[in-house]
Amino acid sequence: MELNYKRLGEGQPLIVLHGLFGSLDNWMTLAKKWSNDFEVYLVDQRNHGQSPHSDQFSYPLMADDLKQLMDQLGLESAILLGHSMGGKTVMEFSMKYPEMVEKLIVVDIAPVSYNVHHYTIIDALKSVPLEDISSRKEAEEFLSRYIKDFGTRQFLLKNLYWQANDKLAWRFNLEVLADEILPISEYAIMKGTFQKQTLFIAGAKSDYILPEYGATIKSKFPKYELESISGAGHWVHAEKMDEFLQAVMNFLKS
Repeated sequence: MELNYKRLGEGQPLIVLHGLFGSLDNWMTLAKKWSNDFEVYLVDQRNHGQSPHSDQFSYPLMADDLKQLMDQLGLESAILLGHSMGGKTVMEFSMKYPEMVEKLIVVDIAPVSYNVHHYTIIDALKSVPLEDISSRKEAEEFLSRYIKDFGTRQFLLKNLYWQANDKLAWRFNLEVLADEILPISEYAIMKGTFQKQTLFIAGAKSDYILPEYGATIKSKFPKYELESISGAGHWVHAEKMDEFLQAVMNFLKS
């Protein structure tokens, strides 16, 4: 599958993967900062953003999508950074293709099985009658019945676009994401170890990287370090951008 991507800057390649319901555009502000030192590639994963839709959706497939993209770009190796779903993709990739990873950065996710967190979001998205509405404001009114947090609603609404002059649509493949949310959430990363430098960044207010996951992380990423950013939740890179940027740059320059 040929993934949609954007390239910024010059230098050592740094590839960034977004999370579930996200897109490469979520990372543009940070990418512009990193592009002063690195050749940054922002990538839409399958069934997200402007990358192709597919009925098949799994971490092994998304890792292979990334391999295809790197081959297409002629990149023998790169630094990989992934948030949430993107974090599991880059972890999976590091197990399958360790020689293609220089350093690994995993943002607020661990190589463990999770309970499904996103049924409310899926119900909210499905409640929006795209055939009958004509504005983002109307879409937000439907989302607000399920999702009280303004920031989460705005994050989701960034995926709404005009498919035709009079028809709104979601950029992500909602039907497939809804069907595959259980196996995607429960997937715990293939067997193996990644022996290179790895940084896990956690939001201190998030429960995605808990202390009890430490032994599992160490068994798969023995050279890992953990940076917890106070005051941040799951969207740590957006909520505490300066602190997040500093943590990433300290690691990359170490």
